Amino acid sequence: MRFTPRVVKESRVVRLQAIQKRDRLISAGCSSTKRKDWACLSTPEWRSAMESRVAYLEACLEVMADELDPDALADGSEPLFSFGVIADIQYADLEDGFNYQRSRRRYYRHSLVHLQGAIEDWNKERSPPSCVLQLGDIIDGYNAQYKVSEKSLELVMDTFKMLKAPVHHTWGNHEFYNFNRDFLANSKLNSKFLEDRIVQHPETTPSENYYAYHFVPFPKFRFVLLDSYDLSVLGIDQSSPKYERCMKMLREHNPNVELNSPQGLSEPQYVQFNGGFSQEQLNWLNEVLTFSDLNQEKVVIVSHLPIYPEASDSVCLAWNYMDALSIIWSHKCVVCFLAGHTHDGGYSEDPFGIHHVNLEGVIETAPDSQAFGTVYVYPDKMILKGRGRVPDRIMNYRREQALCF
Repeated sequence: MRFTPRVVKESRVVRLQAIQKRDRLISAGCSSTKRKDWACLSTPEWRSAMESRVAYLEACLEVMADELDPDALADGSEPLFSFGVIADIQYADLEDGFNYQRSRRRYYRHSLVHLQGAIEDWNKERSPPSCVLQLGDIIDGYNAQYKVSEKSLELVMDTFKMLKAPVHHTWGNHEFYNFNRDFLANSKLNSKFLEDRIVQHPETTPSENYYAYHFVPFPKFRFVLLDSYDLSVLGIDQSSPKYERCMKMLREHNPNVELNSPQGLSEPQYVQFNGGFSQEQLNWLNEVLTFSDLNQEKVVIVSHLPIYPEASDSVCLAWNYMDALSIIWSHKCVVCFLAGHTHDGGYSEDPFGIHHVNLEGVIETAPDSQAFGTVYVYPDKMILKGRGRVPDRIMNYRREQALCF
């Protein structure tokens, strides 16, 4: 059979659909259930043969998944717009080191070279991204130890000046290792001036008590940046009532002497290097999502900390991630949740069709690789084109969310 471009494209779509169906079955627990049914309904020989065939099919699908070409699955249409993503740069003018467990190498000085490479790539794209999302931990906590925090931040922000697109900055734990909230609010890491104000709906305007806002990069698409250290013992005055409340919350869930240790915890996310969302911020998020529901917008949520356990190491989740999920799951507009923090990356589609993407960290990316991506947005899906450690991903919207233009 001769494979024309149309046949090749259609076969890729069929393969993608098969892979997605398999993933849905696995996530729903159907795969194991069906195999138990075979044990009841078949002979041992038949069951063994069928299981071999299933194993072979799964292996084939894994190979096919590696071969998926996001460009081919764009159906030849032009994206509505695109945006860049990068996480955990953690620059410091230091020799290479290791993470706290000494299990992974960290490339402190070379992370700036990776950022420069990402900016060069974004600037060369045929249609430059509408914006770039910097997912937090822009410089490493070691800068504070050597008293060069401001100098290192200035160097990284000067590098970002080469980018031909606005940058939206989230704040992570390493921001708070280096600076307090007052400093950050008055620094170049405060990108709130890029926010969208809905004058007729003042309830969608965030409070000054937390660092969060929303903006519209393209009609009918709203991005919401959350403050995942709104509840935290980092970066705030230790004599303040808020610090006392947050420390009380942390100690109620973590009795360890070392508060950065999850050892023995039933809720391992309650460690000092994580944080959470205040009820005030969650109420505001609910108002924004209500507005987006009513106006048939699609929403992408951005946070340093992830909130979906299937996409993240449980130690890296936001303290009260379930509170955030319950708000998000009560609305139809959210299509994607982007986070950093884990360094390893992660992905899962939740039961409501929301794609949770944790981006691989620049800091643990070897000099001969990369770690950033561009997300191309279409009426019916988003396609992440990753570089280096960041894999390509095709993220379809639920059918009722597809836009008609």
